[in-house]
Amino acid sequence: MDIHIEEVKTKKQLKQFIVFPDTLYRNNPYWVPSLYFDEINTLDPKKNPAFEFCKARYFLAFRGKEIVGRIAGIINDRYIELWKNKYARFGWVDFIEDFSVAEALFNTVETWAKERGMTGIQGPLGFTDFDKEGMLVEGFNETGTLPTIYNYPYYPGYLERIGYVKETDWVEYRIKIPGEVQPDILRIANIAERRLKLKVVHLKRSKDLLPYAKKIFKLLNDGYKNLFGFVPLTDIQIQAYIRQYFSFVNPDFIQVVVDSNNELAAIGITMPSLSKALQKSKGKLFPFGFIRLLRAIKHNDLVDLYLITVRQDLQGKGVNAILMREAQTACIKYGVKTVYACPELETNMNVRGQWKYYENEQHKRRRCYTKLLK
Repeated sequence: MDIHIEEVKTKKQLKQFIVFPDTLYRNNPYWVPSLYFDEINTLDPKKNPAFEFCKARYFLAFRGKEIVGRIAGIINDRYIELWKNKYARFGWVDFIEDFSVAEALFNTVETWAKERGMTGIQGPLGFTDFDKEGMLVEGFNETGTLPTIYNYPYYPGYLERIGYVKETDWVEYRIKIPGEVQPDILRIANIAERRLKLKVVHLKRSKDLLPYAKKIFKLLNDGYKNLFGFVPLTDIQIQAYIRQYFSFVNPDFIQVVVDSNNELAAIGITMPSLSKALQKSKGKLFPFGFIRLLRAIKHNDLVDLYLITVRQDLQGKGVNAILMREAQTACIKYGVKTVYACPELETNMNVRGQWKYYENEQHKRRRCYTKLLK
C-alpha cells in the first residue's frame, strides 16, 4: 500500500504526532517516553517562545489509515544569522522499519526546506539546544533518559541511504560513584575554593534556586556560545524554562557556586533518573504519573547529570572539582551508585577528561547528520 504524507494542522493531528512513539516502541524495554505536557509546550507555537524566530512544520506518514512515521522541519532564523548557514533542521523523527516510509518523510521535509531557500538540512535537532538532539548510533541496548533521544538501530542506516552524512557526534558516559569523595577531587576543590574566594550555596528548597535562575541561563548562554550550533536563549525563553522545569528539581542535586561578590561562578545540575517512572506512567502525569515522578525524585540510586558550566574567567582553575565534590556528596547522601552523563560533544575533551577520576564507561554515541540540498 502506498505511503502518503499529511501535514499536522489540527490539535488532534498534533496529539497523534506526539503519541506515535508510544505505539512504535511499545514493547521496547529501552525506550523512555517524553513528558506529554513537555512535548505540547515545545511543539505548540502558542506555548513555545522559540517561534518568535523559528518556523516549523510537522508531518505524519500514513499507510492507509495507519500512522507509520513522523518528522518535524524547523527553520531557526537566529541560528542562520549567527552561524551563516542556511540550514533547516529536522527533529521528532520516527518511522517503522520500512525504508520507503523514511524516504517519503525526508523527501517531504527537504522539499519544504528548499522551498524556503535553505541550502542544507541537519538533525535530529530541536528549536533550541535544550531540546533533545542527536540520533543514537551506539548503545541501543541501554535504557534511555528523559533528556535524550532513543531510536531503533535501523534509523542511521536509512539516513545514510538517503544521503545524510555525519556532522558531529556526542558521547555519553556511565559513571560509578564510590562511597567517598576521592582525595584528588577534594584537594583540587579545596584549593580552588580558597584561592578564588568561592563559596557553595546550599539550597534547601527548590524555590531557593529562583534568585539565581536568570543568572544560570545567562551563564549557560556565555559558556555554550562556541559549541556546535548553539543559539543563545532569549529572556522570554529563559522565563519559560524557569516556569517549566524549576519546580521539578531536587535542591540537593543542584550545585551553585558564587564568588566573593555573590555573582554566579559555576553551576552543576543533576537530577534523579526519571526513566523508570516515565516508562511506568507512559509519559503522563495523571492519574498516577506525578506520584511516580515524585518518588523517583526523592528515592533513587540513579541520577542523570544534565550539565556543568563554569564562568569563562574561572575555567581551567579547578572549579569543576568543586562541582564534582558537591555532586558526589549529594549522591553519597542519597545512596546513588550510578550517574548517567548527558551527551557531550566528542571534541569537548575538557568535559570528557573529568571522568578520569571515576570508574566510567562510554556507553552511548549519538550523531547529528547533515545533507546539502540541491
